Amino acid sequence: MSETILNMLPLTEEEKAVFEAAAPDAVHLYAGRRTATPEQSAQATVILGWPRPNMVAQAAHLKWFHCMWAGTEEYVDVMPAGAALTSSAGTNSQSVSEHLLASLLALYRKLPLCRDRQREHKWDQDIGSVRTLVGATVLVAGAGHVGSAFAQLCKALGAKRTIGLKRSVNVPVPGFDELFPLSELDRLLPQADVVALTLPHTPETDGLMDRARLARMKEDAVLLSAGRGTVLDQDALVELMNGGHLWGAALDVTTPEPLPEDSPLWDVPNLLLTSHVAGGLRLPVTRENCVRLALENLKRYLAGEPLENVVRRG
Repeated sequence: MSETILNMLPLTEEEKAVFEAAAPDAVHLYAGRRTATPEQSAQATVILGWPRPNMVAQAAHLKWFHCMWAGTEEYVDVMPAGAALTSSAGTNSQSVSEHLLASLLALYRKLPLCRDRQREHKWDQDIGSVRTLVGATVLVAGAGHVGSAFAQLCKALGAKRTIGLKRSVNVPVPGFDELFPLSELDRLLPQADVVALTLPHTPETDGLMDRARLARMKEDAVLLSAGRGTVLDQDALVELMNGGHLWGAALDVTTPEPLPEDSPLWDVPNLLLTSHVAGGLRLPVTRENCVRLALENLKRYLAGEPLENVVRRG
């Protein structure tokens, strides 16, 4: 049976030709998230890209779906029986890790305060003390692709100790001096100058950083969050930071999203909010990585080889 590939990736014409050359016997259909039709999904045996979940659910002949994002939770419960699911985990690691580092340095150097004074047309050199990564201990909850890239950036800027937390610690991860299971979080939190959360949404991570754990952090530590907003108890963070706990925090993800206008997070001093912009396709290399991975996985699929980034096996 020939394959019908519904390709919803953001491709150039040249890239489309490369995909067609990789699967010369397949039927190639092209669409975007907004333009894909039920007829296309009904024909598809392979979907590449970012379809609406209901389109995946209606793909009766689907054998494999490759998501163009790292997060796949919106699809897990709607996948047709027997269809495999893969993700694009790792394709945005440069973008997200650089965003985390930029946020950290902005907090360390008090750049949000300086920007506030710029808007007030106020020249004031009294910003108090600032911080450096040199000699710091950095704890990353979620030592995957993004966590590894962030740890490497921190090491390059002089961090003394980088600690990663993940489910499996049997294999070394670039950038980390030490690896521990997530169960060691409580013990390690008081040791960290920087705590970065790059965890996916799972039952295990839901509400992981609760009030008790936030309170275990050093008084002058910095909290960074760029995985999923459900990991963090936002109300507890507001309470503790308004009471003077933590040097600062930077959140790129919240619950819910968009963040309501009346959320107290907006007004917390030393808290930097960005609107889930760390990843996506804003950095051109992310799109290139995404297309490259999808093409490699397509070649593997057609050759009957194991796929990369398997979320669910067919």
